[in-house]
Amino acid sequence: MAAAGPVRLWVRTEPFLVGALPAPPPARLTPHYLRKTAAYARARADQGYFPQLRWPSWRYIACGKLQLSRDIAWLYFELFHGLLGPAPPLRLRWAEAAAACANAEELERERSKLSVDTLQFLLFLYVQQLHNVSLRRSLLGDEWPSLRTKSPSLPGKSAGENKNWNDQEHLAFVQSHLLDMLELLLEPEQLSASSHSSCSSLVSFEAVCALSFLLEGTVSNSGTVRALHELALRQPCHNGYSKVAGTFSLPKLESWIRSSLTPNPLGMTVCLKKKLAWAQQVEGTTRRAKIACSARVVPEVSPIVIMSQVYRQTLAKSSDTLVGAHVRIHRCNESFIYLLSPLRSVTIEKCRNSTFVLGPVEMSVHVQSCDNIKVIVVCHRLSLSSTTGCTFHTLTPTQPLILSGNQAVSFAPFHTHYPMLEDHMAQVGLATLPNYWDSPMLVCKDSGDMSVFRLLPPSDFYTFVIPFKMEGDTTETPGGLPHEYQEVLSQREQKVQVWQRMVKKAGLTRDQRKQFQTVVENKFYEWLVQTGNRQQLDSLVPPATGSKQAAG
Repeated sequence: MAAAGPVRLWVRTEPFLVGALPAPPPARLTPHYLRKTAAYARARADQGYFPQLRWPSWRYIACGKLQLSRDIAWLYFELFHGLLGPAPPLRLRWAEAAAACANAEELERERSKLSVDTLQFLLFLYVQQLHNVSLRRSLLGDEWPSLRTKSPSLPGKSAGENKNWNDQEHLAFVQSHLLDMLELLLEPEQLSASSHSSCSSLVSFEAVCALSFLLEGTVSNSGTVRALHELALRQPCHNGYSKVAGTFSLPKLESWIRSSLTPNPLGMTVCLKKKLAWAQQVEGTTRRAKIACSARVVPEVSPIVIMSQVYRQTLAKSSDTLVGAHVRIHRCNESFIYLLSPLRSVTIEKCRNSTFVLGPVEMSVHVQSCDNIKVIVVCHRLSLSSTTGCTFHTLTPTQPLILSGNQAVSFAPFHTHYPMLEDHMAQVGLATLPNYWDSPMLVCKDSGDMSVFRLLPPSDFYTFVIPFKMEGDTTETPGGLPHEYQEVLSQREQKVQVWQRMVKKAGLTRDQRKQFQTVVENKFYEWLVQTGNRQQLDSLVPPATGSKQAAG
């Protein structure tokens, strides 16, 4: 849609990409109940509900009125709090305080110190409707519930299409529900008895500031990205802004936003236009790897990297292109992919028989529709949907989220390192404690029971070596290993030492030692072939000069 005048608006990527939980929202997290939540919070402005919503206040609304469990209430609150991005030093300070808590009561006291912007949080909760199967049905709600109603869990199963990564879906969502969201932000006196607006309704400047959570833009082609509320003040005659009252006319504001909305010039669609020659073309296959990135136009907007159809090869990168990027890995099979840079978020979908070693991920790692993959990562959050036979070696300060459709999931401790790892962790505000790798949460109603996952038995545990030389100071796994896993490694090491002593004491002649070495090497080679590790070693050999992976 063409922009009116020199202002162009678009939907911000992050609230949908990493803010919308990839699962249908709880039954009562609907526009109907969000309007009631808004009125309830405004009426209790002196009790920690508005304009800042404290965690205890949200917990009371979520558990008592919206019938959410405490864990789900904290999930949404913490997800939004992290999305707005406390600086890494503040994240590390919070992690230190949380790790020092001796029990649940102390942890709750620490959480009670946190608060979020009430209006922005309401918009964030509304965005969860992105994955609602029928938003029209959710617009109809029952009466405000009582505390006696039983608390349900999140229902439903996420759809196969990844709406989080579709910026056209984001634009369509805002266009379809703009009036609803504006009404959510209105002061009570601007609403009718049925909680809807009228042609005379006025929107406060604070409400437009909150809407900047979802919308941004630019003046003409200046290249400077500005928040919605800044741009709104530049065109008061178009959006009905009154300097005297400090308010906007709702009909004029809505019309101005609609006429100014355009596709996101910094989004996923644009990303596909800049190709990266990071992968090789594997002989004997018609599959061609596709890797693309968005240009780093403005420092405030995280770049986007998309890689697809990497097949039967090792791809290893530590690159400025990846720093702070949202990464999507799609349809990669029988490969080993190392992205050893600090990342903003990672989505892995429709991949099979592959290993992914990732640098620290500031926001979230979401794995969807994958079979028999291994993910090794330090990340703020991990979520899974529709995976089969996958193993996750993680260090994470939040509970891994098991959404719908998962089978035979294995969780294990993070078990590797590379020289820059601890520096990269500090850059994104991730510490070694607290670490909830072994405490996953079943989020969706059809997530199944606890049998869909297991903790990897120590007897099946082996460390992972990243086979690349880099500059840096990290020489061991950050935080170490849990005792039972470290004990198994120590026992294996002792067996190797016993074997070495036995060979040394055998008194073999020189010819016998050569013969023995040949037998051991042959057996080792057989093992490499049988386990598939031969392919991994072969793919580490640098490609011929004419087909080197490009730097970038």
